[in-house]
Amino acid sequence: MGLDERSTELLPSSATGRQKLAPKVSPRRASAALVVLSLTAFAFITTELLPIGLLTLIAPDLDRSRSQVGLLVSGYAVVVVLASVPLARLTQRIPRRQLLGVTMVLFAAANAVAALASTYAVLAGARLVTALTQALFWSVVSPAVTGLFPVAVRGRVVALFSTGAALAPVLGVPAGTWLGQQAGWRTAFAVMAGVGVVAAAVVVVLIPSYSPESGGAARGTSPDARRFLMLLIATAVGVGGFLILQTYVTPLLLDVSGFTDAALAPLLFVSGAAGVVGTVVVARTLDTHPTASLLTPLSIGTAALLGLYALGALKPATVVLLAGVGIAYAAFATAVQNRMLQLAPGSTDLASAGVSTAFNAGIAAGSLLGGILLPGPGPRLLALIGGLLTLAALGVLAVDAWRHRARPASVPAVPAAHPGGDETTAAAR
Repeated sequence: MGLDERSTELLPSSATGRQKLAPKVSPRRASAALVVLSLTAFAFITTELLPIGLLTLIAPDLDRSRSQVGLLVSGYAVVVVLASVPLARLTQRIPRRQLLGVTMVLFAAANAVAALASTYAVLAGARLVTALTQALFWSVVSPAVTGLFPVAVRGRVVALFSTGAALAPVLGVPAGTWLGQQAGWRTAFAVMAGVGVVAAAVVVVLIPSYSPESGGAARGTSPDARRFLMLLIATAVGVGGFLILQTYVTPLLLDVSGFTDAALAPLLFVSGAAGVVGTVVVARTLDTHPTASLLTPLSIGTAALLGLYALGALKPATVVLLAGVGIAYAAFATAVQNRMLQLAPGSTDLASAGVSTAFNAGIAAGSLLGGILLPGPGPRLLALIGGLLTLAALGVLAVDAWRHRARPASVPAVPAAHPGGDETTAAAR
């Protein structure tokens, strides 16, 4: 997936019909910035999901139930939901280099506090601060990194960036789980604090300093407010379906499938590795088939979640279906980010904040509902409910696509609506 080296070209802003000058950076520096921000995304996703792998270690150490520790994930998501759009508005004029550098310093400090936490309250407070930094990071990072490259390769840039997030379940969470089992769960958070310090330094060196409105991805290539709203709804519902099970996947693997504690890290690795595969595969279709890139992962995820409900007691089937969930979730998350950059009806920073809000609303709702159901019906039912939710998200996007295909038959085309005959805009529609 080689990237076009014209990173300093004038890029079209289809929302205004005017030309905007992208930040002047060399192709090598732009590619290095992409790699660094992808690794930073890896750090954020790993930190967000660490309590999932460390659930059975944190709970007894802090004298809390598994459901209460699960709230460290859902509560984290609630903070991101509430803070994403306000923080995006508050910081919309701050140069990206300074903003991302300070964000990573705060991320490192919060993880250091989490590593030293002696009570559940202190750990929850540290997670709150980390969640605020994540809310800001995900609100600005996608436009910041894609704006360094031309529109023609935007889908591939999104996929390459998303590889970091996809690698978090592959390397971050399993490694954190293993490290927690060997040296205590606090060590995992301490390592993430160190990663944050390094990331802050490298981000300041590589990210160019420019005003957000000067970025090449400051506006959507094919703005559509109604379709963007449908995307947000489907994102929240679909992510909720995935996370209702994934937050409590360790009880499912231990109590339903009968795996041992030693098998948790390898199983999480399988799910995460499948996620990387999903990200790589969906990269081939993001620019040319953006709608199919959303519908296909949701279809796979629905089948895998319902399969876990029916066959979760069978170990071989569980491994395969767990991989299916990993493929689907990572591919869906990547496709949503790409689609946002196409449909954003205004500033992509605010649209990105909206997507982040939808993602974390789904994470929070899924985690909270799973925590309520876990003590009673147990983890197996979570797979059924998750499958029904992803099916509902699939329905929303399928109906939206059908309505859009039907529209040209009754609504005359307006050739002047999107100047320049942008090939990417045509594909996005």
